[in-house]
Amino acid sequence: MTLTLGGRYAGEQSWSVSPERGSVVARVQTDFGGVLPDLRRVQTSRLDPRTLTSQSYAEGDGRGRASFETTFDRHAGLVTLRQGKDEAAAPLTTEYHDPVGLLLWLRARAAAQDGGPERSYAHLTGGRVLIQRLPDTQIEETDAYGYYLRPGNAYVYVESAAPHRLLRLIQPTDFGLVEANAQAATRRPAPNEKRRRRGGKGD
Repeated sequence: MTLTLGGRYAGEQSWSVSPERGSVVARVQTDFGGVLPDLRRVQTSRLDPRTLTSQSYAEGDGRGRASFETTFDRHAGLVTLRQGKDEAAAPLTTEYHDPVGLLLWLRARAAAQDGGPERSYAHLTGGRVLIQRLPDTQIEETDAYGYYLRPGNAYVYVESAAPHRLLRLIQPTDFGLVEANAQAATRRPAPNEKRRRRGGKGD
């Protein structure tokens, strides 16, 4: 995804989702740049493959130990939060999502429920999130479902048809509204097309 701030280039964001030891692991690397300070943020979410609720979440710069971690231990019934050297625990009383897993859960539900209900809720460690369905729209001529999340005042747009890509994310920051847009898939030239390009005029 390409990031923009006020229509100006602000960095890149890459997503990877893969199965790992009975879980689904999503890794999001955001490299800010352009009109924003050069900064890397890596978010790693481990999810239950059936419900896409969070098993653990970590956030950092990708170069060392995460600066923020949350673990949901369903056997012990505890939520553990670590930030730097500080650690706190609380009873695990409901299913939680994390910032990355919430988007994948929303995407999966949109695919299974034709966009999902008009209003719904999800639980993050910071509190309950209201998800409001927006009117269906188009993003770069692609039909999309839209959602508004608060608190946070974020907008999420999911492709209506398979493969139901995350097309656009809009998130307020200290610098203003940062918009992430999915990059168009690059068409690979056919082998004979490559040969013609290498051959030049004399081919």
